[in-house]
Parts: sequence; C-alpha cells; structure tokens
Amino acid sequence: MIKIQKYSEVEAEFFQGRNFTDSNDVVKSVLEEVQKRGDSALRLYGNKFDVSVPAVFEVPQEELKAAADKFKIQKRDVYDALVYSHDLALKFAKKQRASFTDFEEELEPGLFTGQKTIPVETAGCYVPAGRFPLVSTVIMTVTPAVAAGVKNVIMCTPPRVHPDDKVEAEKQGAGISGKAYVGGKPYADEGIMAAAYICGVNHLYAVGGSQAIGAMAYGTESIPKVDVIVGPGNKFVASAKREVYGTVGIDMIAGPTEVLIIADKSANPVWVAADLLAQAEHDFVAQPILVTTDLDFARKVSEEIETQLGTLTTKQTARQSIDNCGKIIIVKDLEEAAECANRKAPEHLELALDSGSDLEKLQSLVHNYGSLFIGHYSAEVLGDYAAGLNHTLPTSGSARYTGGLSVRMFLKTVTTLRAEKKKAGFVKSSVAAGFLGDLEGLAGHANAARIRLED
Repeated sequence: MIKIQKYSEVEAEFFQGRNFTDSNDVVKSVLEEVQKRGDSALRLYGNKFDVSVPAVFEVPQEELKAAADKFKIQKRDVYDALVYSHDLALKFAKKQRASFTDFEEELEPGLFTGQKTIPVETAGCYVPAGRFPLVSTVIMTVTPAVAAGVKNVIMCTPPRVHPDDKVEAEKQGAGISGKAYVGGKPYADEGIMAAAYICGVNHLYAVGGSQAIGAMAYGTESIPKVDVIVGPGNKFVASAKREVYGTVGIDMIAGPTEVLIIADKSANPVWVAADLLAQAEHDFVAQPILVTTDLDFARKVSEEIETQLGTLTTKQTARQSIDNCGKIIIVKDLEEAAECANRKAPEHLELALDSGSDLEKLQSLVHNYGSLFIGHYSAEVLGDYAAGLNHTLPTSGSARYTGGLSVRMFLKTVTTLRAEKKKAGFVKSSVAAGFLGDLEGLAGHANAARIRLED
C-alpha cells in the first residue's frame, strides 16, 4: 500500500536525484568493439543480445510503408491515433522552431552582432522495443528533428524476425532471446515501423541496445555517424549514451519515470489514483507521488489505488512501484505543496485543482518540472501520447536545470560579427580589445586588435 506521511517527516533522500545509470564495463567494451570493428561488432553483439541478426541492417522504406498500410487497413483506429499524435507534435514543434529567430543588431555604429539558428545535419533516434515497444517514442523523437530541419533523420530499434523467415527460424529453434536467427531480412516491430513511416524517418536500422548507440556515435560500414542521439532505453542504453556524450550530443540520461500530483479536495480520487498507476506501471522503480492538504482525500486515493490494482493487467509492476517508491505527502497549505514540488523537480507535475485563484496561485509558485499539467482534465497521459507536447522529459531532479526534448536539441544557435572600417563602434571595440589583451598578457591578441586601426 502507498505510504502516507507529513511533509515534515519526508526523508531528505527523497528530494535527491536517483541514479540508475552508473558507468558499465560491459557497455564500455561494447562501444570499444563497435568503434574498432563496425558492422562485425554489431553482428557479434546481436547474436548475444537480440532475437535476430539480419543480413543487412537497414529496413527498406517499402517495409515501413507496408507496415503503415497494414495498420491503416487492419488497425485503423490505431493508425488514425498515430497520425493525429504526429500531426499535433509537428504543429507544436514547428511553433517551437519559429521561436528561434535569426537577427543582426547594430550595437554600436559599425559593429553588427547577429544570431543564426542552424539544424544539425544528421540526427539519430533510439526507440526501445522490449516488453512494451514504445511506438509513441518514434513520434516524440523524430518529429522535432524533422521540424528543426534536419536533413537526415535515422533510427535504430531492436530487430525482429521477418515474417518471411519465421518458418526457417522455427526449424532452427532460433529467433528467441539467447539464440538469434542469423542472415534473414531486416525487420522491426510493426508499430515502430509504421510510426517511422508516418513521421518521415529517412533510414531505419534493425539494431538494438548499447551497440546501436555506439553505431550512431562512431559510424559503421552500414550506419552513419550522427551529430546527436536522442531517445530512451534500458540502463545499458542510458550508460552508452553517457559514455558517447562529447563525441555526439545527447538529449539527456533518463531515469525511471515519475509524476507528482498536487491535489485538493476538489479533485476526483478515482482520476488521481488512475494517474498515479499510469506512472507506476512503467517500471517497478517508477515514482508516483501525491501531495495534498487533505488527509481524508489522501486516504480515498490510497483506497482507490488498491481497487484499481485489482483489475490492472500491469499489476505486478505497478504494485512494486506503489509499495516501494510511491508516496502521499500531507502539506499544510499550497505554499508548502509548491515548495515540495520545487524541491523534488518532478518529470511530470499535475495540478489537480478547480479553476480559480488557488490554481492560478499554485501555477505562479511552481517552477521546477519537466512538463506541467494544469487542471483536472489535463491528464499526464495526454502528454505521453496525443497533445502535441514531447514526452521525453528530465527525471531525477534534472528539471531544476533543463527542460525536455524539443527542436532545440537539433539546432545550433551560433553568433556572427560584422564590423565596418573606421566606424565608431569598430574603433572603440578594437581599442578596448587591445587593452584587455595587455591585461591578460596576450600580446598577439592586443596586436590583432590594434593593427586594424592603422589601416
């Protein structure tokens, strides 16, 4: 059962970041081999960790289109949901892109400074496909890259046995974890392929795990080196992203998901319990948190969690998350609730209050969160799937200093300088630069500034 305690009794460790992605010697070895041996290393580790090692890694665009067409015919509701989610995400990402404007400003006479926003050339998106293939992650990673103007958006995702190869794989007793089917056609989860086609992925490669991160970071014979890598994954993928950072840019090192809901008695305990369980089912170390001023409401939510767990198909995972990581915190007022939220800096922050002065006040007080969900109807799950927002968000307290994945990740904001001969701004800046070069003992700097004044 979820723990209920007063804010004053909450342990200090609760507000500290949770690190589940320590450096891993196995991952380091994988990355080194991929860097040295390229595709052959991908096949080596594919044999160890995947269910299939295809003859070539790239899944043809025709396969992606076929998967999308299959969904359109056989799973039309799902297909329409994917298209709708993508459309909203693209609208939102394009609006973000438009906010990054280029400019040139004359700060002083003859001294023009400017800013340009330039997309990276190649972006790599990683999409997990374990127990729950994260089809929505295709939308959340690919769409902002496309909106940013990236020319080449590639994706890596764990391989599957191609339908044409299943009979032969079964004959060999292969195509299962621990015994990969080798040499077949490249293939991936059908939902992921369909979403990739809808979102406009340029190239999809059936390669998973830390070896996929290495392939995108260093490049192999088949997979190009990218400029940035985005997307979630297990602890091995997260560790690999940590290791390759600097060689490429990365979005973030994501830890277990978390939600913090601030609610008063106007909230529906059934809805709040459902939102907590929606996070809890992700992972047994996911962190569902409720903060409320009302002890009676807290008890109603706790009871409702137990009721809903009884029929939840993901009960085993959610149960562990609720019991081991869940918490209901009782605060004295909204100010203390906001203080609690700002200290925790949660990935998702819900404000489950009626519209009015209290909700407006709370909005003004909170400032550390990955994404904010305002009011009873703004369920966090809408942000996960189909509201335009990106669901790749900072965890483990990192919302104190960063936001979530956006078009910004795929853009470089660079600066320009243009100076005009003998204009006052050019002269003043050259004189000032000369004196500052002298101060730092950098005679060459001082000379490079002053020499132009002689022209």
